[in-house]
Amino acid sequence: MITTLIGFYTLYILVRLYVSVMQIGYINQVKRKGAVLMGEAQYLEAANYAVAKEKLSMIEAFVEYGLFLVWMMGMIYWIDSLVMAQSVTIQSIVAVLGMLLINSLVMLPFGWISKFKIDAQYGFNRSSTGQFIKDTLISTVLTIVIGSLIIWAISAIITSNELWWVWSFTFIFAVVIALNMFFPTLRALFFDKVTPLENSELREKIEELMAKTGFVSSGVFVSDASKRDARLNAYFGGLGKSKRVVLFDTLIEKLTPPELIAVLGHELGHFAHGDLYKNIGMVGAMLFGMFALFGNLPDSLYLELGVSESPHVIMMVFVLLLPMVSFAIMPLMGMMSRHNEYEADKTGAQLGGAEYLVNALKKLVSENKSFPLSHPIYRFFHTTHPPVIDRLRALGADIRITTDEGFADPCPVL
Repeated sequence: MITTLIGFYTLYILVRLYVSVMQIGYINQVKRKGAVLMGEAQYLEAANYAVAKEKLSMIEAFVEYGLFLVWMMGMIYWIDSLVMAQSVTIQSIVAVLGMLLINSLVMLPFGWISKFKIDAQYGFNRSSTGQFIKDTLISTVLTIVIGSLIIWAISAIITSNELWWVWSFTFIFAVVIALNMFFPTLRALFFDKVTPLENSELREKIEELMAKTGFVSSGVFVSDASKRDARLNAYFGGLGKSKRVVLFDTLIEKLTPPELIAVLGHELGHFAHGDLYKNIGMVGAMLFGMFALFGNLPDSLYLELGVSESPHVIMMVFVLLLPMVSFAIMPLMGMMSRHNEYEADKTGAQLGGAEYLVNALKKLVSENKSFPLSHPIYRFFHTTHPPVIDRLRALGADIRITTDEGFADPCPVL
């Protein structure tokens, strides 16, 4: 059974690497042709940035694969024999958190390289080393605290019920909903300084916009995201009465008020179409499938690992196999998400004006150095948004690809 799982995981890594290679090759081909949505210099810079990030992702895949092999070929057994406690709950917390922290420590350099090498080179990173260390420590503490509670609950469920995977799914799904409700509060509490929007004229326009779609919010806030990153963003977070609108200060700085209203109209389109609840439902279906799979793995797997089918071992196997299963499911999530983005664009155009949404999307691409073209296989596996060119065309913009031979439409594909 171990050999089978290693085979599937190897296939997953090979597909990941193949997709990255195709994306890098595609970008390197089209970046030499006419620029799209940007000036020539910025277009080339965005292409090089995308390639650099993808190359780092490939190295991460190799390290992730090495970690998987180490855990499967003896590390699970070592942790199991090392963690000796009378309490099954304590065993589970120490073992599973130990795995998560070891993996996080091994992968930590990639986060540092991404932020302080690649992002810094292309003008995004504004965070200091001290801020990075602080954020990492806060994230680690939150992982330990929240993770311990979740592991404790799952361990109790596994030891008390034969159909543990059904009840574990129910519990984790409830946790997902709770995290969606309190994410804005947690983010504001531990990471970003969030203050009420002071521009009364803009706030009134936003409130009028929300009233048109029946969106009831606890307020409109501004995040000091620029202290970490130069990219533009905004989000509607929370469920029920905890919903709030959060604008990055970088977004307010770069977009005109009409463009900002159009962007928020797009986000409100997601609310009007119930996309958040659709996404939660999709996540619930995926989680149920995952728990059904991991809850019915053959006993031979644990025999080959040299361990008993104890709660902490079951959870460790779950953690190890989760990336592979998530990658396989991602295309389905992506297809649904891309459809929802088109529908939200329609609403954004109706509420804020198509021309303003077009201008805003162009600015977002330019300011975030988002390379506008990607290989179809990369879009299939990774993207949750349609190509920005297709979104702009759907909004009525005349976007064409310039090549050495003239205009080519649709965009070239390897």
